[in-house]
Amino acid sequence: MAKVVDAAFTKDLPKVELHAHLTGSITPHCLHQIWTQRRLEDPNMSLQDPLEAMSRDKSWDIMTFFPLFSKYIYELCSTPASIIYSTNAVLHDFKEDGVVYLELRTTPRSSSSMSKDDYITTTLSCIDRFPDLNVMATYLILSVDRRNSPEEAIEVVDLAIRYRSRGVVGVDLCGDPSKGDVSTFKEAFHKAKLYGLKISLHFAEIPASSSLLELSTLLSFQPDRLGHVIHVPNEIKDQVEDRKLGLELCVSCNVKAKLIEGGVIDHHFVSWVKTGCPVILCTDDVGVFDSTLSNEYLLIAQAFNLSRNDLIDLCDRAVEAIFGDKHQKQRLWALINDAREKWMHTD
Repeated sequence: MAKVVDAAFTKDLPKVELHAHLTGSITPHCLHQIWTQRRLEDPNMSLQDPLEAMSRDKSWDIMTFFPLFSKYIYELCSTPASIIYSTNAVLHDFKEDGVVYLELRTTPRSSSSMSKDDYITTTLSCIDRFPDLNVMATYLILSVDRRNSPEEAIEVVDLAIRYRSRGVVGVDLCGDPSKGDVSTFKEAFHKAKLYGLKISLHFAEIPASSSLLELSTLLSFQPDRLGHVIHVPNEIKDQVEDRKLGLELCVSCNVKAKLIEGGVIDHHFVSWVKTGCPVILCTDDVGVFDSTLSNEYLLIAQAFNLSRNDLIDLCDRAVEAIFGDKHQKQRLWALINDAREKWMHTD
């Protein structure tokens, strides 16, 4: 009889994380440490303690989630020291959770003490210096915010092109799905594709961002992966399936932010798995939604009665969708095959 899936098993899985926002992956405890230091430097700082602002009993929805970043976390993490401290903590947390390949995404931003260039180079330097890169390979995706102007979007793509040699592998479109006109970003994403960058898009998160016109426009950007894929009309779903696009599914985020009705059992995970597209479980914002990647695998296994082998297969398929090169894919498949052999003999 096969052994059940438990937390120890899902933590031990060699996992791939492809949809993790850097700032959203900072835990409240880490933010509290930054807040404490900032208060020592400036006793007049008015920001609330993160342990209160992001307490576990708070509920989130589309109206409260995005202001948490734009009006709070970005302001708190606005110095080189805070970026270094938080990025190192995020890398450590993912590695400790059994992630063996990580693509972090972040929106280039400036502050009084940093330019956008400074922000990116500081983040990349943290990745370069992380002591366990042989255990967890890490790359960066630069995000265009839906509120950006076309010129700002081009700037993000230019930054991604500039820092490709240092580990930037793609660009993303993210931000409040109720804002912006995605057609204004055609030139930016066309340029990204022209220069060989990979593309991931937040896709059909809410009904207001799921019209045939918007989704068709996004597909015209020639994305390699799509995130969330919640409110997808059948006509668009057929196109996604035909292209075999990688799908980044963020279960706890969708449930806790009320992007879907119901709980984990009501998630669209199964309907997408049946299409044959590579489905990748992701955390989105583990610092906000308090669910590690290991826990995402456990939740899905419990909700849909998946076996250990089912989860290993999920990990295996996820490798197809990474933005890393063939050497990374070979490394990951070797790790997954080793894991399969290990658990085959322990069942």
